[in-house]
Amino acid sequence: MKIEGLIFAIVTVFFAMVTPIYWFMSKDPTGTTALVLTFGLGAMVAFYFLLLSRRIDPRPEDRDGEVEELAGEYGFYSPHSWWPLAAAGAVSMVFLGLVFAWFIFIIGVALSAMAAIGWVFEYYRGEFAH
Repeated sequence: MKIEGLIFAIVTVFFAMVTPIYWFMSKDPTGTTALVLTFGLGAMVAFYFLLLSRRIDPRPEDRDGEVEELAGEYGFYSPHSWWPLAAAGAVSMVFLGLVFAWFIFIIGVALSAMAAIGWVFEYYRGEFAH
């Protein structure tokens, strides 16, 4: 996590230098606020990653490790699930509802909740239950 922390620290320093220059040249409160918030977000993430890097053992990429050291299983991904398609359709309905009408948004939120529940509990019932 040390590499990621340093990357976000560089981002934080960059936005710390750019924000006053932007404010001085443009006097735009909206853009300046966005840059200040971006600086804050970079600082929070950099602080968290650097703090976490001291608490955990160094990963192979933190200590110039070999590619073979990263081999292994990364997790289980369902090869036959239709729930990601349902979730994508429901979320697209949410965004269409934000654009066109509030009742489409409400229907999309309900469908998103159903898709999320179905996706999470996919392996708790039916043929593939554990």
